[in-house]
Amino acid sequence: MEGLIKHFKVDQLNVFVFETREQMGKAACELYRQEVIRRLETQTKIRAVFAAAHSQDDFLACLAADKTIDFSRIDAFHMDEYVNLGKEAPQNFGNFLMKAIFSKKNFGTVHLIDSDPADVDAECRRYEALLKAAPIDIVSLGIGENGHVAFNDPGEAKFDDSSWVKITALDEPCRRQQVNDGEFASLEDVPEHALTLTIPALMSCRTVIGIVPLERKAEAVRNTLYGPVSEACPASILRTHAHASLFMDKDAAAKINL
Repeated sequence: MEGLIKHFKVDQLNVFVFETREQMGKAACELYRQEVIRRLETQTKIRAVFAAAHSQDDFLACLAADKTIDFSRIDAFHMDEYVNLGKEAPQNFGNFLMKAIFSKKNFGTVHLIDSDPADVDAECRRYEALLKAAPIDIVSLGIGENGHVAFNDPGEAKFDDSSWVKITALDEPCRRQQVNDGEFASLEDVPEHALTLTIPALMSCRTVIGIVPLERKAEAVRNTLYGPVSEACPASILRTHAHASLFMDKDAAAKINL
């Protein structure tokens, strides 16, 4: 792998550290491509869940440029969405993913979470039913500055959640990250609630590919890899998945020993 600095395992989690975030994104995309093509050898379709965040930019750009995957055999989902921000808001994660990947490839189906549902509970049940209709084959995700995955923040995340989709309150570090990412001008502009796939929904998938650049994620990465597997750092659950890989650039790995 071009630019690979180190590959190691923590519990069951494969960890790859790269010199640059572009190399990180390309390597994650290559593993993703291999997994998709391998599964399509024996399956009519696969079901994939995507994260919407700028941490995914390099990976998504590489995936959008790929010419070897038959995207018409992929049914796509996304993993979280703000509530009542307005359907046309560019910060909506469905809109982000439409621009980054969904509109660029001929996916079989794209299932979006309704960002402005008349009935939030009904929307959670609708999307959960879609997710549970068949196994989830592959999830691509990031890790938040507070250690969240999807919008499962510390204090809200439950490893044994009975739901697969729920409404959740966003903590201040999570909301501040959206400002740091340049999506909102101020903390006050960031919604306080969102719909999210829960930890059990994400962990039900057959393959997890994590993509985490930037030094401001370094503390969360250290806690993910070397802290206890705990809801205090929701991303730590990745260490228990039998087929999970984490791709980082050297900045995100700044607080671990290489």
